[in-house]
Amino acid sequence: MTSPQRAPGGFPVVGIIGGGQLARMCAGPAAELSISLSVLAEAPDAAAAQVIPSAPVGDHADREAVLAFARECDVVTFDHEHVPADVLEALVEDGVALHPTPEALRFAQDKLAMRERLAEIGVACPLWSRATTAADVQAFGDGVGWPVVAKTPRGGYDGKGVRVVSSPQELADWLAAVGQPGPLADGVLLEEKVDFVRELAVLIARSPSDQAAAWPVVETVQTDGVCTEVLAPAPGLDPELAAVVTEAGLRIARSLGVTGVFAVELFEVREPATGRPAYVVNELAMRPHNSGHWSMDGAVTGQFEQHLRAVLDLPLGDPTARAPHTVMANVLGGDYPELYPAYRHIMARDPALKVHLYGKGVRPGRKLGHVNVSGADLPSLRDRAGHAADYLAGVVTE
Repeated sequence: MTSPQRAPGGFPVVGIIGGGQLARMCAGPAAELSISLSVLAEAPDAAAAQVIPSAPVGDHADREAVLAFARECDVVTFDHEHVPADVLEALVEDGVALHPTPEALRFAQDKLAMRERLAEIGVACPLWSRATTAADVQAFGDGVGWPVVAKTPRGGYDGKGVRVVSSPQELADWLAAVGQPGPLADGVLLEEKVDFVRELAVLIARSPSDQAAAWPVVETVQTDGVCTEVLAPAPGLDPELAAVVTEAGLRIARSLGVTGVFAVELFEVREPATGRPAYVVNELAMRPHNSGHWSMDGAVTGQFEQHLRAVLDLPLGDPTARAPHTVMANVLGGDYPELYPAYRHIMARDPALKVHLYGKGVRPGRKLGHVNVSGADLPSLRDRAGHAADYLAGVVTE
């Protein structure tokens, strides 16, 4: 394995397991911080391997490949949360500095463990239960009301591993897998189907020395289980609820021992008795997150720079928003196999757009990039960001 090129002056090397778009978007901030990056990439043409010179190819589940990679780095972090527990344990035994730690990462890898821990620290969650039999499912649904949301405790993302069901029969295949090796080994996570006002997210950074920073709470817009738009800050959000949500995010970070950037995905709800705005936590992600992509252009310190600062225990940067509003729109694959002509068009049409593409081949529905635009007129920003994303996808042609 070729050693990563270390910058002169004693600056460290940060290793990232996984060569996806999150690793790719660390490249610019790393260069600005004089930090060298190395990524363990899935393939020679992985998104991050296209822009980071040190990108050995290896499987995140291959213990020896991961260990050899990590030994060339000062700190190791993650592009995704799917590194197996035995590989994480081997890294710790080898003395590798990991952020987040395996102890913290467990709560993003295992939704049942996450629900149990959040309940222990008093963070608001949907009503939930573990089910291992059809009788468990029936009892839960009868108690909270049908339909209910069922989730695989491990391995789900972007709507995968989630079902909305109205009877135990709809989970027969999942229940049959309970107790077998795989994402359902410990049972099925059942949750009440929350009647929510909208979806929110708060992004937190925490360093090993316990410095923490929080970006403004944002609204996330989902289409078919995939985030398509982020509004920063969440428009019209009650200031008291914003403060409560931020405090909850900071409490989770400290209580779970999270280091690096992580996201708390939430539902805004109404208290039944008073009608006052409240929240319940939906998911945790212990890495830079789609809900924070707006910060690359819309905050003093973006999430990728902040993540590198945090895992290296550098002083954290200022997360303050630069403008009254920033809108992020995800670019999904559509009818244009060649993106460059459309890319040139939207840049000429709206020079204030910031366009971030991930170096991926076009496939319908695949997340190819995102666009950010900042300013004071939120409806106009949403139109502009949405048009750019739609043009890149071939949904609109002018």
